[in-house]
Amino acid sequence: MAALYALTVAEAKLFLREPMAAVFGVLFPTAILLGLGAVPALREPSEEFGGVRFVELWAPSALVLGLGIVGLQHIPLVVATYRERGILRRMSTTPVHPGVVLAAQLIVALAAAVVAAVLLVVSAWLVLDVPLPRHPFGFAVAFLLGFGAVLAIGMLIAAVAPTSRVASGLATVVYLVTMFVGGVFLPRFLLPDALMRLGDYVPPGAQSLLAGWSGDAVAGTSGSPPLLRLGIMALFVVVAGGAAAKLFRWE
Repeated sequence: MAALYALTVAEAKLFLREPMAAVFGVLFPTAILLGLGAVPALREPSEEFGGVRFVELWAPSALVLGLGIVGLQHIPLVVATYRERGILRRMSTTPVHPGVVLAAQLIVALAAAVVAAVLLVVSAWLVLDVPLPRHPFGFAVAFLLGFGAVLAIGMLIAAVAPTSRVASGLATVVYLVTMFVGGVFLPRFLLPDALMRLGDYVPPGAQSLLAGWSGDAVAGTSGSPPLLRLGIMALFVVVAGGAAAKLFRWE
């Protein structure tokens, strides 16, 4: 336990020194939402969004941007770099098992995601008058399962990537695909019907976060069953996480 605590503190310090993860993963979602909220038209109810304000509808998508950066880009690159530089192999010769390093990484990533979520929700509430999540429990479950899914996929990328460069390339492609299909880069109503339906089940699950945040009035615009969406996220956690554990190499 002492080793895990020490490594977690060390990894947290390294995380804060990494601008991509610390700034873009934690601060950027709130910054971009507040920036969009500075546009008066986006703070007004719109018929295109079913009478809901754009800032309310897109707030979960802003959070998804940060979750993807931390889980799909930061984690694969760091773990692949540790393997490439022999850090994991050297750790395996000490009393501290390399698995403790991974546990520390996951703890720091989860803490960063929670900070990003709290900062976004509170800032949206105070600055843009976006209501707090109407279904806090559902929002929390969607958040944990969705972020767990992207973490599992990120670890799978780290498991199969032979070098940090390959890990970075794979992570970027997966990140862009999930953000596009998930309706983060473009409003969902602009996407083809097939992509819009597929986006309901793409981690980290922007639609499930929206359902927990905005309630049935907005969530009802999606035809996918809420429990099915959450079940798919859980399936990603189990399948991708299990594959990552089976394929993972320490050196």
